[in-house]
Amino acid sequence: MSTYTAVADRIEIADLFARFARLLDEKRWADAHTVFADDVAVHSPRGGELRGIDNVIDFMRKSEVEGQQAQHLTTDLLAEIDGDEAAVSAYSLVFYYRDGQAPHFTGGLRMGGIAVRTPAGWRFREQRITPLWTRAS
Repeated sequence: MSTYTAVADRIEIADLFARFARLLDEKRWADAHTVFADDVAVHSPRGGELRGIDNVIDFMRKSEVEGQQAQHLTTDLLAEIDGDEAAVSAYSLVFYYRDGQAPHFTGGLRMGGIAVRTPAGWRFREQRITPLWTRAS
């Protein structure tokens, strides 16, 4: 793999994490196909094991709390790329708030999983979300 390809892949995977955070913050569930492969598997304490993009979208819609907003900050991204697949991980700091108010709940998460190259770009095929800590304000 050329240096250019390796750098381009890493940038696209970083963008994948950023697009996922923005999708969650803006509650754009219909755009889930821009971050998840159709056969995605998501593992989280809140949702258990969800398989398939339709089940993930349904869970995200049902998990909305009226009037509550979120801001996801993603950092410390790692990607071990092997051809068209990458083992990926990152940390996420999530602030939950109501419009115009300071956050009432904050949490730190570790996200890990597998991203795959598709004709439309990199997508999450597997995602494991592990809460690390929470703080109610």
